[in-house]
Amino acid sequence: MASFQAARQGKPDQMSPTRAPAPGAAGGLGIIQQGAPIVTALLLGGAAGSAIASDLGARTIREEIAAMETLGLNPTRRVVAPRFVSVLITAPMLCMLIVFTGLLAGYAISVDVQGITPGSYVASFASFASVTDIVVALCKSLVFGLVVVTIACHRGLSTKGGPKGVATSVNATVVLGVVACFVINVFITQLTTMFVPQTIG
Repeated sequence: MASFQAARQGKPDQMSPTRAPAPGAAGGLGIIQQGAPIVTALLLGGAAGSAIASDLGARTIREEIAAMETLGLNPTRRVVAPRFVSVLITAPMLCMLIVFTGLLAGYAISVDVQGITPGSYVASFASFASVTDIVVALCKSLVFGLVVVTIACHRGLSTKGGPKGVATSVNATVVLGVVACFVINVFITQLTTMFVPQTIG
């Protein structure tokens, strides 16, 4: 959707020749800087976070966690740590997949629908985007993954009240995770705007 809107805004008959390449830059930067990290946060919060919270919550009310502690096993090492590692590995991979898909969709819409030449699209994107944008997006995805898995594990391990408590933990995990990621994204965006100014190559 973001790629389609960016392409629509850059319709050739509404732009001067000097502004013709803008869709590539606008769509590409929008996807890399904001679109991909936010979509990553939504997917992690809605899928990974809810799954982790429900699994740990069910284990908690079945007293599996208490049984592990009784046997002298560390639940954090046995149950929590693997989930942290898996989410932190998945988050940047998911972010890159979203970036690739978004850029490919924007390219297809701009070239096939709007009639923009492939060279103009690629040149405009290359003149605005940089490796720093990719690095910032990946860092955002890692931070969002860390936030989501932390909230999910905490809510899951603190579940009380039977099956209803599991449902409450899952709902709280999704809401808190997504809201926290949105708030953190605002701060990260402000910091990158201040200390990593956009350059046109």
